[in-house]
Amino acid sequence: MFRHSPSNHAPPRAVALWLLACCALVFAMVVVGGVTRLTHSGLSIVEWQPIMGTLPPLNGAEWQDAFAKYQLTPEFRLRNPDMTLDGFKAIFWWEYSHRLLGRFTGLVFLAPFAWFLARGAIDRPLAWKLAGIFALGGLQGALGWFMVKSGLVDDPRVSSVRLAAHLGLAFLIYASMLWVALGILSSRGARAATGTVKLSAGFAALVFVMALTGAFVAAIKAGYAYNTFPLMNGQWIPGDMWLIDPWWMNLVHNVATVQFDHRGLAMVIAATAAALWWRVKRDAAADGRARNWSHFLLGAVILQISVGVATLLSGVPLALAALHQCGALIVFTCAIALLHALRGPLPSRLNP
Repeated sequence: MFRHSPSNHAPPRAVALWLLACCALVFAMVVVGGVTRLTHSGLSIVEWQPIMGTLPPLNGAEWQDAFAKYQLTPEFRLRNPDMTLDGFKAIFWWEYSHRLLGRFTGLVFLAPFAWFLARGAIDRPLAWKLAGIFALGGLQGALGWFMVKSGLVDDPRVSSVRLAAHLGLAFLIYASMLWVALGILSSRGARAATGTVKLSAGFAALVFVMALTGAFVAAIKAGYAYNTFPLMNGQWIPGDMWLIDPWWMNLVHNVATVQFDHRGLAMVIAATAAALWWRVKRDAAADGRARNWSHFLLGAVILQISVGVATLLSGVPLALAALHQCGALIVFTCAIALLHALRGPLPSRLNP
């Protein structure tokens, strides 16, 4: 299946550029997915048709059929009983765009992958990595439908845990493609001090967890409550954080707890970003690329927290909320790139 290539054979830059293009598409998917969530559009398409669902309704009869199916859902009965066909079209297009972008991303990944394989441009280890990424993409589509199904039952709201899993897998796919692309494009310099590398890896993990808490905030609309900062309606620690029994359910379903966790983790990330920037600055083994990424990272974190606070204080307007979701991926990108720059050379069998 795979052509043999020497262990020191470097994949062409075209492979890296293709992966970066796929990263850009995943980035767009995350943003469109966030807008879909914010506009309450995610439950407008009640079927999962990976092939037939590529085409939207094309005439009045097909629109009426799609709307009739939506009218059978709990969301229509309990939240939107007065929705018109035009209102349905508005939410339909966001969800349709999100699904279509997912299909397009899969095609943009698969077709060049097959071409590079046929040309012998990638060796066996890299080919298996890319095949694994493609498998994760297929899993992501199934997970997206699994998430939507949770909102088509009695409660017209998707599962917080499934939403977080869907977003988390998108971040993992993005990180995997970015890491491989950086390995092809960047020649690794000396490895930074072990403590610096570990702090960088820990920071990337923190940003990933932060994104998951953001999914919990979005799932239960926790951003619409406690629209003050730094206090939460006059309190540092809200008194209603542990009202749900068992206690651990508060971490997912209690508005006060979910927002408190998201805020608190933001402060931890800010402090860690500053410490990491200082550590890289003083690390003699860190090269210029690592130092530049540490500057970008610190700036991105400051901007992201500023946008998050502005989004909260202004009552979660769509534009700011979408920008905040963009910011999360930008911070994550800087964190991955910095870690890659700090890790230095690896044995050739593990490259890129």
